[in-house]
Amino acid sequence: MKVEIGKLKVERLPQSVASLSTLLLALSTLLSCSNDMKDINQFQRQAPPDQEIVDAHIWRSDEGKLQLELDAPRIVQYRKPDTRTIYPKGVELRFYDSQRYLQTFIRANKATSYDDKNIITAKDSVVVIDYTNGDTIYLEDIVWKSDEDIIYSNHPVRAVNGNRVTYGDGFVSDANMTNLRITRQRGIIEFEE
Repeated sequence: MKVEIGKLKVERLPQSVASLSTLLLALSTLLSCSNDMKDINQFQRQAPPDQEIVDAHIWRSDEGKLQLELDAPRIVQYRKPDTRTIYPKGVELRFYDSQRYLQTFIRANKATSYDDKNIITAKDSVVVIDYTNGDTIYLEDIVWKSDEDIIYSNHPVRAVNGNRVTYGDGFVSDANMTNLRITRQRGIIEFEE
């Protein structure tokens, strides 16, 4: 269609051609944007969990014998980019012997289990109570490598046993907490009750 305005001739495009050119302009604007890797990684971190449990109370047994009790206000599990289970509001674990006597109690305000690596980390006000020998250990964090049967921390430790308090810069033990050793001990204080 042609329109004449004075001596100027203007040719109008058909409606479909105008719509196509608008669409091409919008696509070229979108495609010219680039994604920063930080933005992509942030999006991946914010991906929804694969599974979420609220007010969890879990028992693990072997041949009908209770081995472990787990209590957590919230459990969040992700499968990608790596399989991990997060306890963002804390966790309490109780380990039992074959006679169903409580052996060890562990509490932490945060914990993560890296399932593919067989590593569990707990942090923020960790408390470990060993009922067999009476030790109570206070730590910033703890790492449990289940395939190596080792529990350790490289941060300050305070161990209380009866009227004795031991300070150190870390500790290492087997998974049953029977061979506990405080590393780089800084002092032992004995007090009367």
